[in-house]
Amino acid sequence: MARLLTAVGVLLILHVASSYKLVCHMTNWAQYRPSVGRFTPDDIDPYLCTHVIYALATINSFNQIAPIEWNDEQQYVRLNILKNTNPTLKTLLSVGGTTYGVSPFISMVSKFETREAFIRSAISYLRTHNFDGLNLAWEYPGHNGSPPDDKTRFSHLLLELSQAFKEEARDTRKTQLLLSANVAALRSTIDRAYEVNETANRLDFINVMTYDYHGHWEAITGHNSPLFRSAVDAGTHFHHNINSSITYWMSQGAPAEKLLLGLPTYGRTYRLSTGSSGLGAPANGAADAGAYTRTAGFWAYYEICQFLTGATKGWIPEQRVPYATHGSSWVGYDDKRSYSAKVEWMTANKLGGAHVWTLDMDDFGGHFCADGAYPLISHLRMSMGFPPRPTTTRAPTTTRDPIADFCRGRPDGLYENPADKTTYFQCYVGNTYLHRCQPGLIYWDSCKCCNWP
Repeated sequence: MARLLTAVGVLLILHVASSYKLVCHMTNWAQYRPSVGRFTPDDIDPYLCTHVIYALATINSFNQIAPIEWNDEQQYVRLNILKNTNPTLKTLLSVGGTTYGVSPFISMVSKFETREAFIRSAISYLRTHNFDGLNLAWEYPGHNGSPPDDKTRFSHLLLELSQAFKEEARDTRKTQLLLSANVAALRSTIDRAYEVNETANRLDFINVMTYDYHGHWEAITGHNSPLFRSAVDAGTHFHHNINSSITYWMSQGAPAEKLLLGLPTYGRTYRLSTGSSGLGAPANGAADAGAYTRTAGFWAYYEICQFLTGATKGWIPEQRVPYATHGSSWVGYDDKRSYSAKVEWMTANKLGGAHVWTLDMDDFGGHFCADGAYPLISHLRMSMGFPPRPTTTRAPTTTRDPIADFCRGRPDGLYENPADKTTYFQCYVGNTYLHRCQPGLIYWDSCKCCNWP
């Protein structure tokens, strides 16, 4: 019997879990979504992630970091106030984007003097606004019109940034600023964009963007973030999967402990063009845009929850990911089951953790999925073995069980709930937490997992 929803992460030794990073991105454009889709830093649970990356700032014509939105600097304050509640939370500012379709990095990295101006600006800006580090979102050096030698210039920038951060920390006796980057997942782009050894050596962690492998730009349906290759994948799509991407980064010299597996909180949509509806079905463009994200081709997880109410759900066993159809609309997405599979793969390959794109596309307010606030990221956190979050936070993942004495005197771990097989207890330092299996599944103590009855 196949294991459907493992809880193996909860049983990891807690000091191992504490070495993982759970890095969550937020976007400054999510504030413009309507009604309950609107997201600001005030919606963030300060205990949910180990790091939060604020996207996105840019680089101006003077090679200095500059805000994009009118209220970015006010939002920086709201984000960094969260560290008063959780002092271990780290925040980073992501810099990137495009100006008239061109990356602002291209001009800045062109010579030592412009890179130096950017680095001075970065240190000053990060310290002024109380960030703990810088995230580089250049998509991608040596790609999409940028000069081929930008691959080498990117390495120079990383070296100079890491040296400057180290020197600034030494001179000021402050904690050294963190340096991370969002990097490509496709092998062809990796080869064009990065000197992997140089990239890996200079970064504190590397966010591999293991999503957008397939989408409505293709003529047949494909999953947004598959764990493995499918029988449909051939030719240039042979390596369009997480396993291929991460193992390639490692084969080129990137240490596993610096690589973070990318997990999306959104799905990619298609408009089916025939009666076929499985993986590889003919398609013609995107399904209708979501009511909140309002962009053709993808839906936030909370929009997918609404769609699933009347949809037919399917599972792609060889890729360990779900999809759903209704009428001519098709969406490949992630759920708790696929997150569990990815965490098991992440653990087996000894990666440094996971990063999530984005906080604002999970059901952050708990309005849509009838599964509490942040259902995907909360499940991810638990699966990675982190302890339960304080119940006083805005968006708890778990509910204190009324039988508060159940875990008194018991070792940390998972236990069946004899009164309700669809739930199970997690004991942590004597406290009792109640978790629910996915609909249709029950808890089996023999495997410490949720499975079919």
